[in-house]
Amino acid sequence: MSVAEILETTQYLTFKLEDEVFAIDIAKVREVLEYTTVTKVPRTPDFMCGVINLRGGVVSVVNMRLKFGMTDAEKTVNTCIIIVEVTIDGETTVLGALADSVQEVMDLEPDQIEPAPKIGTRLRTDFIKGMGKHDNKFIMILDIDKVFSADELALVQDAGAYKKTED
Repeated sequence: MSVAEILETTQYLTFKLEDEVFAIDIAKVREVLEYTTVTKVPRTPDFMCGVINLRGGVVSVVNMRLKFGMTDAEKTVNTCIIIVEVTIDGETTVLGALADSVQEVMDLEPDQIEPAPKIGTRLRTDFIKGMGKHDNKFIMILDIDKVFSADELALVQDAGAYKKTED
């Protein structure tokens, strides 16, 4: 979805990683959890924290800081796990996105959203739906379905399946 396709006011959940504010379409968010113990799964990428038990189901948790090439941080009282639905190739997967803190749910009008910056052809920015403007600051609006490649999503699903078979 491009900025041109955002024709109506949309609600976004905003969250922080380091000093940057990101946003996800609220329709993709199931819930926000306090940080809890995450079980590490062997042989997974660095950005994969592990898995959690969510009402009897295994949910993979991804450290969004590491996914975006940032340094990891100590967990604080504000650290949380945003449970999101990601759809790739028509298949929906539930996963947890580890964030430093959740900010707020906000409405953004189409005229408050600029196109994602073009940074040449070598850097991937297709996962940025646009740049929201709020209180003279930019908020990176993520297309959560494009943050993960099909291969990465398969790894995340495999991690959840691995933990189920181990139990």
